[in-house]
Amino acid sequence: MRFDVLTIFPQMIASYLNEGVLGRAVERGTVEARLVNIRDFASGAHKNTDDRPYGGGEGMVMKAGPIYRALESVERVGPRSMVILLTPKGERFDQSLARELATRDQLILICGRYEGVDERIRRTCIDMEVSVGDYVLSGGELAALVVMDAVGRLVPGVLGDEKSSQRESFEQGLLDYPQYTRPRVFRGLEVPSVLLSGDHEKIRLWRRTESLRRTLERRPDLLQRARLTPEDQAILSRLKEES
Repeated sequence: MRFDVLTIFPQMIASYLNEGVLGRAVERGTVEARLVNIRDFASGAHKNTDDRPYGGGEGMVMKAGPIYRALESVERVGPRSMVILLTPKGERFDQSLARELATRDQLILICGRYEGVDERIRRTCIDMEVSVGDYVLSGGELAALVVMDAVGRLVPGVLGDEKSSQRESFEQGLLDYPQYTRPRVFRGLEVPSVLLSGDHEKIRLWRRTESLRRTLERRPDLLQRARLTPEDQAILSRLKEES
């Protein structure tokens, strides 16, 4: 997987790529990340990448020219390359979309700023618009990092345990079950005895029950789309009766 990020603040991205799971993946070469400074493709003495909007109004708009030239400078690695604009107007980013994007060879992420980018970039250069949530950020850099992290960890070889990503929240349409580690007792609270029993079937059933319980309590909307087995349905019925 290769990420190319177009931004006017490349250091915001660069610092993150030196740490954590994604940083180790970049160091090993499992994931490649390249940063393109849009300002390098701006003209004029001040290298302005934004200007006042036609028609008036508050704020500034990112100019089409610098973004277009920056995009043209990016080498495409194959037909499965995709150009994505990070914007509040885009498709909501979730685990399903992350899995879809992880099958691509290259994601070119354009980080918007100010009041957004010139509409002509969206109409002529963009394959997909993506939003990481129903709120407004100062720019697309944080959103790009969210996409890179969520997608990158799904690339084979990035995680030490490939099965771990399959057990995480949202992978099966449910929230994850509670996790515990040492010490056995902390502030008067003990680890559930079933996790110390060594009985793998009881542990599996407890974890599935707690996953369903947590989803029912916190995100019942997810249950409408989750892949539920007959066992899951029976557990849910019992949980609803208990509540």
